[in-house]
Amino acid sequence: MKTKEATRIVGPETVRMLELGHPWVVADAYTRKWPAGISGQTVELCDSQGRYLATALLEPHDRIIARVLDRKPIQLDRSWLTERVRSAIELRRNHADMSDTTAYRIVNAEGDGLPGLTVDRYADFLMLQIYSAAWRPHLKLVTRVLQELLSPRGIYEKSRPQKTRELEAVSNSKNYGCLLAGAAAAPRLEVLENGLTYLVSLEQGLNTGLFLDQRRNRRDLMGRVKGKRVLNLFSYTGAFSVAAAAAGAAEVTSVDASPGYTDWARDNFTANRINLKQHECIVGDCFAVLDRLAQSGKFYDVILMDPPSFSTTAKSRFTTRGGTSDLVAAALPLLTDNGLLIASSNHQKVDVAEYLKELRRGAISARCDLRVISLLGQPEDFPYPVTFPEGRYLKYAVCAKA
Repeated sequence: MKTKEATRIVGPETVRMLELGHPWVVADAYTRKWPAGISGQTVELCDSQGRYLATALLEPHDRIIARVLDRKPIQLDRSWLTERVRSAIELRRNHADMSDTTAYRIVNAEGDGLPGLTVDRYADFLMLQIYSAAWRPHLKLVTRVLQELLSPRGIYEKSRPQKTRELEAVSNSKNYGCLLAGAAAAPRLEVLENGLTYLVSLEQGLNTGLFLDQRRNRRDLMGRVKGKRVLNLFSYTGAFSVAAAAAGAAEVTSVDASPGYTDWARDNFTANRINLKQHECIVGDCFAVLDRLAQSGKFYDVILMDPPSFSTTAKSRFTTRGGTSDLVAAALPLLTDNGLLIASSNHQKVDVAEYLKELRRGAISARCDLRVISLLGQPEDFPYPVTFPEGRYLKYAVCAKA
């Protein structure tokens, strides 16, 4: 039975959100009255009358001060965690298309009842990411359960700064991944996605080099580009570019501000035996490159833009909110009539309606008409509760230029 020290009273607004099924308790005037607790402690959430609401994982120093683990009293132990991870594995086996794919998400935080924790598979290795420090005291337990259920060759954790301003100062060459258990992976590990080979790094950089939530969207792209000229902005390590080239695109131009990522993209082309002489990689700020391409009279049948939520170069800064419309306006003059503009964003705080407004502003600025012909999101291995709108973060809009 829980002690009084493990009980936390929440205010009426939080009660309402919890009863609607939302998994977060955001710090407020009521949580400031809570007794001191330790990160990773499980607590019972109650209303002012002492009515039990949920069991949550506590992180006293975070804006999201508690995350709901269960709607009934539980112990965060081996048995409970095993059942949650096993359920996540079964969901993918039953509902996710993983044909010719060895890189996908196994645990999607709130979407699998483990808020603040993700687990990705990369071939024979697993990668944990912690979005709440409350999971850190439980890392050994998580690692043990994953070893028992999945028998990976190795398990890594990749950490990242929690504050956006800290992300701006990080180095992409720094090792943010560390081996928690098992054998070490190759510095460039080969994985399959939709039958194509991609190189990932489980140690170097903030990300692994392949965004798994775009797998289904890359497959969608492959069905649209045969014989087309494709421009890929913010190309990162070239995953969309490789998919387009492998699907028969006549020409793929990849643009990214990072020479390191551009070299990585070339390696991905080579890993798939795609002739780089037919395709071009340009290092530079996307807006400056668009201006140069327009001045040289270039046109494309498909323009893809999948920027990070923000990016900073020596000369400019891009942010999704406000920057997307400028990017669309700059790109549309290079798109052929009836060509496709494919715009994507993973910015959680920009919902679909707001994102479409950004596309509208860009189209109006460029004096073009855009028609949305497809609107996709993340694939089946990135589920989210219907009670958690923040979980529906990925927007992938395929638009035809009229």
